[in-house]
Amino acid sequence: MLTALKQGPRVVGVKQTKRAINDGKAACVYLAGDADPRVTAPVETLCAEKGIPVERVAQMKELGSACGIAVGSAVAALLH
Repeated sequence: MLTALKQGPRVVGVKQTKRAINDGKAACVYLAGDADPRVTAPVETLCAEKGIPVERVAQMKELGSACGIAVGSAVAALLH
């Protein structure tokens, strides 16, 4: 599941992910299960409106690591 995110073009963070979704560039969005729902819920709603698949990742640390950053991430998107 995270292999594509590790190897492909991606954006990390809420602002960049929302921008990618609105620009039609996001192929799949990843949400960390231990992130604050106030952060992830608006992104999940936007994905539902735009028909973009959402994948759940257990921990922010795991998602951040898959994105190649040293800190956790609540949200990331794989780009087309």
